[in-house]
Order: sequence, then structure tokens, then C-alpha cells
Amino acid sequence: MVHAPERPPEGAPPVRINLYSDTQTRPTPAMLDAMMRAEVGDEQHGDDPTVHALCDRMAALMGKEAAVFMPSGTMCNVAATLVHCRPGEEIIAHETAHILTSEGGAHAALGSVQILPLKGPRGMYSPDSLRGALRGKSRHTPTQRLVEVEQTANTGGGAVWDRAVLAEIAAIAHGAGLSTHMDGARLMNACVAAGIAPAEMVAGYDSVWLDFTKGLGAPLGAVLCGTRDFIDEAWRWKQRLGGAMRQAGVCAAGCLYALDHNIDRLAEDHANAKALARGLAQMEGVEVQDPDTNLVFFTIAGTGVAAEALQRRLRMEGIAVSLLGGRLRACTHLDVAAPMIEAALGAIRGALAKA
Repeated sequence: MVHAPERPPEGAPPVRINLYSDTQTRPTPAMLDAMMRAEVGDEQHGDDPTVHALCDRMAALMGKEAAVFMPSGTMCNVAATLVHCRPGEEIIAHETAHILTSEGGAHAALGSVQILPLKGPRGMYSPDSLRGALRGKSRHTPTQRLVEVEQTANTGGGAVWDRAVLAEIAAIAHGAGLSTHMDGARLMNACVAAGIAPAEMVAGYDSVWLDFTKGLGAPLGAVLCGTRDFIDEAWRWKQRLGGAMRQAGVCAAGCLYALDHNIDRLAEDHANAKALARGLAQMEGVEVQDPDTNLVFFTIAGTGVAAEALQRRLRMEGIAVSLLGGRLRACTHLDVAAPMIEAALGAIRGALAKA
């Protein structure tokens, strides 16, 4: 049975410190003002000037020829794989990649493609692992068509792929006749953490997208970039998937505002994540992964308290964290200020002490 999204425990107060995900961000008054003043048109007909401005800016930022505005990052991934691959072909990705674990089997259901999962620490595989996964052409095996990476690697703890490794993986893929795709949901976090420009980070990747609803704080939207021919075909899939919109400039204006105001400040989220990790590491029985960016994964098996129990106790205090594969995850973002980190640490200490 497929269940509806879980609800908070009965009697839980409103969330006051939301570390559940950076998808929980709310548009600021200034972003909302920009959205209200947006010049709009019919996006499906190609006459929304604000959407055009966003796509032109994103293509330039990523060093690509063209871009298309999508309602969500998942639709960007699905449309991209549907353009790159044909039924019966294969995608190579990390075993924890979002396209494999979190998109409802869309790539198999809609594209009839399979995903070959590669192992590797922190959500990343090595160039040697990719080389070892490549097969010669045979009528007994699927044609390998696409190599995918996720920057940052979510379940790897928001880990940042090294630019040189990304370049080597792209070179290996292209040398074998495969295309490359980057899931750039938190790409700007990676660029800020590494001090590398987006176009340099994604060079060698035939398609890439950026999500505006995470650390960049917009309420809706992602932009997929690639060659003009690729984007033309992505638009066809956007239409088929029901992603074409009307006065979408209202949302595109929020994304443009984010590009102007919410990129450099991602460094604050990274600093808050480091502070949270330091505080957690000082608690007996808590093991924490040092964060590269804004995601803090930790386990509490050594405390004798179940992760689910701590999550529930914190939620009853108005603090939200997520639980992924037995690990607790706390995510910093623009709605989480430094004093909230100290308050959250205090609540965690208190909950563990009571237990």
C-alpha cells in the first residue's frame, strides 16, 4: 500500500526550528515582492518574459546553449533521461542516487530503462568503478547510454564531488560513447563550498539542472540546461508529463531573486552545519559525519535511544529532523539562524539525558 505523507505526532506544536530539509524554506518578503511584480505571459506558448530571462541566465551560468524551466527537479531528471535514453538501455549511477531511490521508479516506468548501481563512499563512485562497469556491446546486455552523478551527494552527507574527479568521469563516459547527466539539486552548495564557478563545475556534463526550492529558498521550480537540440526534446517531454505552465513568471521571478541574493549566503548554512556537527560530536554515544555543506547526518546507537524516538521527542518540542536509512539528518538553510543551532543542540542533549 502507498501511504500519504506522514503527519506530525498528535499534539505536536508548530515547528519552530525546521532542520527537516532545505525544501522547508519559505520565500522571504523581498522574494514575494519580486514575484508579485513579475512580468508574465503564457509560458506554454513561449511568451512569458520572466521565464525567458531565467532560462537565458541559467544557460549562461552553466555554460550551456539553452535551458527549460520545470516545476520540479524530479521532472528535470525524468525528462533528461527520457531524452538521453531509449527503452531497454542502461543508466550508470551511484546506488544511492536520487533517480534510483526517490523518484518512484519513474525511469523504469516511463522510459523502460534500467539503472546500474555503483558502490562508493559518501554517495560517490570512483573513476575506476565506472571503468569496471563499462561493458562491450553485446546482444545479451542492455546498451549503456548515460552516466549520472549527483552534486552534492545527498545521502553521502551533502558531499561535494571533486572537480577533477567529475572531469575524469565525464571523459571516461564520453570516451565510451555515453552521455553524461548531473543531478544538480544542491549544485550551488557545492560551488560555494569548493569556490568553483558553476560552468567550470559542470563542464563535461551534457545536461545539468539546478533546484531552486532547496537552499536557494524559492517556493517552486528547477531549470534543466543542455544543448539546444537536447532542450527542444526535453520540452517535448515536459509537455507530455504535464509540466508546461501558464503565467509561470511569478515563480521564475522568485528563482531570479534567489540567483541575485541567496547564493553567497549558502556559506552561512555550511557554517551552521559545521557548528551543529561539532556540538553533536561532543555528545556521548553520538557519531556524526563531518559535513561538506549543509547536511548533517548522525547516529545515536551508542546512546541506547532509538533514532525514531529522538526524532519524535524533538518534534514534540517543535524541532524537526529527518530520518534516512537509520541515520538522523539535520539540514541547515536560510530559515535556520545560528541561535537555533544552539537551541537544537540543547534540546537533543536534554532528550538524550531524559532517556
